[in-house]
Amino acid sequence: MSSAHYQALESQTSDEDNEDIERRQHPNHPRSTTVKTTAPHPMVRKGAVARRRCLLPLAGGALFFIAFCYFTLSGETRITLGLGGGSEDSEEGSHRGLDSIHFRPLNESLHICSESYEDRRQFMQDKPQSDYGLLPIIYFVTPTYPRREQIPELTRLAHTLLHVPRLHWLVADDQEKCNDFLDTLLNRFGIPFTHMVSPMPIKFRNEKPAPRGVANRRAALQWLRQHNLTNGVLYFGDDDNTYDLRLFSEIRKTQRVSMFPVGLIADYGVSGPVVRRGKVVGFLDSWVAGRRWPVDMAGFAVNLEYMAQYPYVNMPYKPGYEEDLFLRSIDLQMNLIEPRGNNCTEILVWHTQTKSKKMGMVRLESKYLDERSNLGALLLNLKLMGVASTTENEGRNALISKNGKEKAHSYFLS
Repeated sequence: MSSAHYQALESQTSDEDNEDIERRQHPNHPRSTTVKTTAPHPMVRKGAVARRRCLLPLAGGALFFIAFCYFTLSGETRITLGLGGGSEDSEEGSHRGLDSIHFRPLNESLHICSESYEDRRQFMQDKPQSDYGLLPIIYFVTPTYPRREQIPELTRLAHTLLHVPRLHWLVADDQEKCNDFLDTLLNRFGIPFTHMVSPMPIKFRNEKPAPRGVANRRAALQWLRQHNLTNGVLYFGDDDNTYDLRLFSEIRKTQRVSMFPVGLIADYGVSGPVVRRGKVVGFLDSWVAGRRWPVDMAGFAVNLEYMAQYPYVNMPYKPGYEEDLFLRSIDLQMNLIEPRGNNCTEILVWHTQTKSKKMGMVRLESKYLDERSNLGALLLNLKLMGVASTTENEGRNALISKNGKEKAHSYFLS
């Protein structure tokens, strides 16, 4: 286990990036902005008119050069030069209004709590680990945050990932400091992993809805970039989803971007591609809201070699549009999508959700949390997990039962 701190990357952005991201906001979204311009100062010194006349030919020549570049250079070259002009589907409308606060270059500082590249699992799917040595690695990104259900959900997910060969688990926690208990837990499983913390910026925490999970996923994207990884497959897997093991065999084949349906999504109960003659032609999703790619975060995988072609890959802080804007940042086109899951006829991932509750409270005097019973160690572990805590003056007094009858805990522990 090791600890490292990655400094923020230099800002990388382009006119096309900002224009393309801004176009996709829903027309009725409340965060639309208006750019104000300032009128020139009315006082002009003598001779300014003559100078303007001299500058007109130069300005005209510059405009001609920019226009020439825009219409003749390739899209990637225009991005590099900062001229904008990324590809757009002809039927897509122009939706402006996504303010720049939600679109940022990947420049957050990133703190690594611990990581291990050693795979200590001996067998996976009844085969020795050595049999899987040539498979592409799946980089499985899991955003998480402190709550009562965090540890049990990560434990449940880990016991799925234990069966998946050639996988590196990127666990990004939404908090300021590292959680030592989570470090120990992740190391215990023996799965290669990186545990990092990347808290949501304060300015977004009071938004409703807040862009939960974005800072975590952006941190993982930054980690991939800083390690210059181009061999493998990226997949965003939440800690409360349910995964069929066949999903991992499917996404490992991804050449550019693969897609597949996700069960238990909103009104339709499903979200995923519509496929005809082996090609994706549209999407079935009950909340489109102007999104070009109306898919769930768990419904696609990306080849890292393909993603590395796009230096402005991003996931803006825009609730509900994270998937759409991420896929647009890698210039996804319909004809590049690879349908998986038997031509998108099978559900290999379910958007299951656990109902979150407040941390449990056990009213019990601290003097009884000693070695006279198991309760001291048990409740300490639950506190470290964020599941339950003890108090001496709040809530219902802890009762212990025997033979169907309850008595105060002091009766048994004194």
